[in-house]
Amino acid sequence: MKKTSPSAVSFAASPLPEPLEMLAAELEEGLQCYWQNAAAIMEGSSVQLIEPDRITFSLQRNFFSTLFMYSYYRAGISKDRRILYAAVNQCLRGMVTGCDNILDDEYKKTLETDLPAGAYRFRSVLDIMVSDRALVHILLDYCLTRKLPIEKLVQASTASLHALLQSGAQEASEEGGVEERLLPEEILNKIHHFKTGVLFKCTWAIPAVFEETVIPAAMAVQDALYNIGMGCQILDDMVDLFRDVMEQRHNYVASVIFHEESAEVWQQLETSLKSSASPEHFYADFPELAMRMKTKALQFLDSGLRNLFHDHDLYLLEPATNFIAGRIGVQL
Repeated sequence: MKKTSPSAVSFAASPLPEPLEMLAAELEEGLQCYWQNAAAIMEGSSVQLIEPDRITFSLQRNFFSTLFMYSYYRAGISKDRRILYAAVNQCLRGMVTGCDNILDDEYKKTLETDLPAGAYRFRSVLDIMVSDRALVHILLDYCLTRKLPIEKLVQASTASLHALLQSGAQEASEEGGVEERLLPEEILNKIHHFKTGVLFKCTWAIPAVFEETVIPAAMAVQDALYNIGMGCQILDDMVDLFRDVMEQRHNYVASVIFHEESAEVWQQLETSLKSSASPEHFYADFPELAMRMKTKALQFLDSGLRNLFHDHDLYLLEPATNFIAGRIGVQL
């Protein structure tokens, strides 16, 4: 296999480095399946679904979905099942994104429709309703065409709900604000464990129903996804520090500042919240704190990506890490 230096890898290149090119093609098949089912569900309704553009299927737009695909590939799952799980994961993504939109009072698009752009709450509700129905349609079709018992559909639907509820219940616990600033390790073990670590492993809830025999590597790649999720959440906490403190939400960085830094740092944080300063300005005043947080996040990401990728694909580790951090909004 031809070696590629990390700096030479581009996730916007054509062709993509292997095996990402193969997985990206399979992912597109799965995404097309999701969109076709969404279109069939909405046909004849009062809302018009707008056909997605090519960017919708790009690796950059679906990078984490591609990592989930890689976990199936690494565990030896067959191509047709990988495509099924790509479609299923897009359904789960639509539901999770829709819920996050409502909870965070924002709109990150799943489906494009002719609804008014400002109707973001109902657009989120629609994304959830359509994605939930698409999940049933996709699983039903798969079971019928392969003569699998319909009970598999019921089991898979229930398993996905139970998996998502672990993360959802944690989010619900913060809706009214939190009254105490937990210790940093408590944030990781009690909050982010469910909020993002377990959420990244949810992509294995439905495969666990359909895969009769999966190699032992399946557990290892799920742990890898967990660590990737934890690393992403710490980076998210860096970006969302001001908002989370103002909204009284759990935040790892805030807990580190509150419990482990001097009183001066917390006072400066409170002062910054009252001004027009950005988190970037705050971190510029405390570069050692910023480096500690990045290092903690990178420990999780490095462990996760290193255990996810085959040895011969480890050249993807550095560019994948940089891509993830850039997508979240943290400069490494």
